[in-house]
Amino acid sequence: MSAAAQDTPVPVPVPVPDDAIEVEGLSKSFGERVVVRDLSMRVRRGQIYGFLGPNGSGKTTTIRMLCGLLTPDAGRGTCLGLDILTQARAIRRHVGYMTQKFSLYADLSVRENLEFVARIYGVPDPVGAARAAVERLGLTGRDRQLAGSLSGGWKQRLALGACILPSPQLLLLDEPTAGVDPKARREFWAQIHELAAEGLTVLVSTHYMDEAERCHEIAYIAYGELLAQGTVEDVIARSGLVTWSVTGADPAALARELAALPGVEMVAPFGTSVHVGGHDAAALEAAIAPYRQRPGLDWRADAPTLEDVFIDLMTRSKDNFAKDGAGKDGRR
Repeated sequence: MSAAAQDTPVPVPVPVPDDAIEVEGLSKSFGERVVVRDLSMRVRRGQIYGFLGPNGSGKTTTIRMLCGLLTPDAGRGTCLGLDILTQARAIRRHVGYMTQKFSLYADLSVRENLEFVARIYGVPDPVGAARAAVERLGLTGRDRQLAGSLSGGWKQRLALGACILPSPQLLLLDEPTAGVDPKARREFWAQIHELAAEGLTVLVSTHYMDEAERCHEIAYIAYGELLAQGTVEDVIARSGLVTWSVTGADPAALARELAALPGVEMVAPFGTSVHVGGHDAAALEAAIAPYRQRPGLDWRADAPTLEDVFIDLMTRSKDNFAKDGAGKDGRR
């Protein structure tokens, strides 16, 4: 449901600049815990922008600051051309915010939930609007089913339908497909791309690499700090990672051996193979040279994947996080 269910007037469209989101130096603390630190980002209108990072990295806190539900301790920015510090209420009228937790009424049917949302927002012809949402999202035949009895995938479709009923200009989706099966995830993303093709801007947080690769641009945040942003290709290219893949009989034991070598900065088992990476090509090749002569091991130079890059970023961000003595406070 949108971030401002209590605001009943029909939203009047606001002129959206080329940047739907533009923020600089955002910071937010809870007590002594710095949850978001000096974050700057830009999301262009009509983009699907992927927001990635481990649990506790500050993603949800950032999303709540963008839509006016939290006030930053420092920094500035605009959302849909409106100031996030002084025009939070106006921002909320034009933003659909889908939280991690299903927030509609479990004891109402699909149709009743959609009609209720339509009436709250003053949508003309709420019955017709709910019917159109049911058809658009493939919920026909389930419109009389209680929302609480839906599977995870169908609940997410319903929640998305409620978000777009008031015709927002920006969707903020906080891990919308967590716990949803692969088929339902694919169908959900097909809907997201249809909405973006119609001009809707979407910022979506996710843990899934295949979902990240469906976004026009991505940003990676870890423990409150933005570490990388751009297209998937740009993020991989700028990582500076050199990677090899090795296949052998005991990849787990091999991974442990390789991880202890100087010059090896990233080791990640993938099925029967192990990805090995580092930023110094010469040091990495010197480290693995003896293993390339070992019988039973098949080595090949490989291009880094997005997952390789994120594993590397996560490993380095943990070290950086530990240096300043901060800790994880359970917020995201």
